[in-house]
Amino acid sequence: MKYIETLRENTHISEVYLCQQKAIYLTKSGKEYESLQLRDKTGVVDAKIWEPGNPGIGDFDELDYVSVDADVILYNNKLQLKVSRIRRANEDEYNPGDYMPVSARNNDEMYKELLACIESIRDPYLNQLLKAFFVDDAAFVKRFRLSSAAKSVHHGFIGGLMEHTLSVARLCDYYCGNYPILNRDLLITAALCHDIGKTRELSAFPENAYTDEGQLLGHIVIGCEMLAAAIAKIPNFPEKRATELRHCIVAHHGEFEFGSPKKPALIEAMALNLADNTDAKMETFIELLNAAGANNGWLGFNRFLDSNLRKTSESGV
Repeated sequence: MKYIETLRENTHISEVYLCQQKAIYLTKSGKEYESLQLRDKTGVVDAKIWEPGNPGIGDFDELDYVSVDADVILYNNKLQLKVSRIRRANEDEYNPGDYMPVSARNNDEMYKELLACIESIRDPYLNQLLKAFFVDDAAFVKRFRLSSAAKSVHHGFIGGLMEHTLSVARLCDYYCGNYPILNRDLLITAALCHDIGKTRELSAFPENAYTDEGQLLGHIVIGCEMLAAAIAKIPNFPEKRATELRHCIVAHHGEFEFGSPKKPALIEAMALNLADNTDAKMETFIELLNAAGANNGWLGFNRFLDSNLRKTSESGV
């Protein structure tokens, strides 16, 4: 792929980019033209379609991936694309990771880890419930694997939801080894399901914005509704276990002011809240440190972590 940062004047390119903006304007003579902003993970470039009615100009919208044939020119000391052909790209023509932030972990490997985690659940009802989401529902699996865990704050990248979910599940698994009183099947199932509502709270990349359902209900309520609907399809699912699992979901933010309809009343719900909070805050800190690069000074106040932050000194002095 020819990334935008490598484009040079007086060259011709045939590439796929993400259409970030699209608008129609008039030239001084009153003729319509289309102005675009195309992007990949390395930058953004302006593009112009001077003849929108030409046969080579296909239909596409903002936030579509587009296949572009264009000349690279210099205009007002900035590179610009003079587009001769453009169309909506097919899914097999691009890798979203070339255009959007993506998890550093391999998506297939994370999914295999998720499936192994499900296989470790001995309770037949909880095992069946997990497979209903993460194995049998192909549309859900695709959304889950590509979703972010947040619009901002932490894990706000493709694969972020699965990465966060697995991290929470690993922490919960450690808790189970350290505190035998915990019901592992219940806690791990809750960990894997605690954020499933985010697949509907947030739209897919490249938009990654709150949906109407997300704004009006939030992922906790959405997730509980999803669980209730799936549980209803499993014959003889124990009612008490269903209620305990849903409680873990509604209480996983821990406090009313953080969006939980209930505070943890079961020890598994408390463990889930601690694991979720730990991973969210650790990832937030890690992302801030990575963004700071070589800056070893104070990074400023972070609202989510409620503190002014800096890197640990390498020498300790």
